[in-house]
Amino acid sequence: MLNPAFQFKLQHTCKHTKARAGELDTPHGKVQTPRFMPVGTLANVKTVTPAQLSDCDAQMVLANTYHLHIQPGEDLVAEAGGLHKFMHWSGPILTDSGGFQVFSLSQIRSISDHGVVFQSPRDGKVIELTPEKSIEIQNQLGADVIMAFDECAPYPASYEAVAAASDRTTRWLERCLRAHARSDQALFGIVQGGVFLDLRRKSAQELVAFDLPGYAIGGVSVGEPPELIAKIVAAATPWLPEHKPRYLMGVGTYREMAQSVAAGIDLFDCVIPTRLARHGAALVAGDRWNLKNARFKRDFAPIDEDCPCYTCTNFSRAYLNHLLKSQEILGYTLISIHNITELIRFTKRMRAAILADRFVDQFSEFLSDGSQA
Repeated sequence: MLNPAFQFKLQHTCKHTKARAGELDTPHGKVQTPRFMPVGTLANVKTVTPAQLSDCDAQMVLANTYHLHIQPGEDLVAEAGGLHKFMHWSGPILTDSGGFQVFSLSQIRSISDHGVVFQSPRDGKVIELTPEKSIEIQNQLGADVIMAFDECAPYPASYEAVAAASDRTTRWLERCLRAHARSDQALFGIVQGGVFLDLRRKSAQELVAFDLPGYAIGGVSVGEPPELIAKIVAAATPWLPEHKPRYLMGVGTYREMAQSVAAGIDLFDCVIPTRLARHGAALVAGDRWNLKNARFKRDFAPIDEDCPCYTCTNFSRAYLNHLLKSQEILGYTLISIHNITELIRFTKRMRAAILADRFVDQFSEFLSDGSQA
């Protein structure tokens, strides 16, 4: 039986769209939705401390089952007291199942109904992930939300191949549920089906029959044209229960998040803010500014004068340009702080607009297919 500390409460729904504001209660705190979640694959959000993450108003962060299994190993994390103590993060944590690596590491893995066999990119060692093993690892890691092991089909792929992957995902979910051993962890299922809307509907309907505490839509941002993401989400979301949280995996642009919120999505994650920062790019109102450019060398304004983050209240574009040109790690940290804050602020603004019945008025520029943000 799921810990009663885990609950999802709908607070308000937009009158003109399916956008909703809610609150997800977990054993380690609340998450106000819609919300962007920073990615901390190896139990750290790259270049950013937990205290800095908290200052960014991050409420929930991610970690990855596959990568933590390889290094340092789930036994060590459990010995340290679980992920929360190991990484010194007191808020909610979500762990991916390793299913995305079935897609992203396709060159070094083989797949069967039993599970997936990888060749470790570190030392060539054979690693086998099955639904049972994925859940066992996640139980030891101790996140608040854990994900079912799934097969994420690539794009493009044939209808038959995507259908087979989607059906396998459903069969694997049954095995995940049997293996799941902790009542203080909520197990979410993942809707698959590629770009085939009938398969998305079928997958969603099959998952809902298991009456899970939450649902994710996976298999997007895997090479398909961006405009298809909105169609995929619009096809799958209506089949998911309104009283359960909905999580769109791997999405983090303004336009994609706004359109998905309009369709009824609550949670997002993406590596965009820290990955862009490591390339010297800052997010400003949805645009990407390369702070290495010469035009910023004598620009003493903050990245964004309207941003309340530590970076924007203390440092100039010129200073960041200098740090990047000098390849100083502080530059990557400061831009990561800003970028994370920027995406969290965007989802917070959507939440406030939904509560005020102003969502369509305030976010109309992102809801049309013509927006590039």
